[in-house]
Amino acid sequence: MPLDTGDGHAPTPHDVLLHSRFAGGDLPRLRVLVEGHATLAGLVEPRRDDFVVAMDAVATNAVQHGGGDGTLVLLRRGGELECRISDRGPGCTEAVLADLPHAPGASAEGAGLWLTRLVADRLSITPGAPGTTVSFAMRLL
Repeated sequence: MPLDTGDGHAPTPHDVLLHSRFAGGDLPRLRVLVEGHATLAGLVEPRRDDFVVAMDAVATNAVQHGGGDGTLVLLRRGGELECRISDRGPGCTEAVLADLPHAPGASAEGAGLWLTRLVADRLSITPGAPGTTVSFAMRLL
């Protein structure tokens, strides 16, 4: 599947910082890679830690609910760092965002997306055939 920047244009090689397939055992390595690329892209603390935690939550969802593996694409687009995670599971849509827990202590179901929505400047969920792509971004300050 070709990459797209979301505005109908293919990303340049300078936009794509990381493109990696992963499974559950790869998550620790993926956290280290994403943190390193986020640092080089200029995402500062504490937002960088929030970005890595959000990536881990979405990637864990892909492993647990999306077929056991996924693909991560990390992009620098303008003044943002964007993470896209795609899986091959049964899929979901942005409608799931309305049903996410709204407070700590609520059901653990949906907590990863709830956290990502809380810390990210932008979050979208795009259904595919099959699977889902979750994209989130943070502004580089």
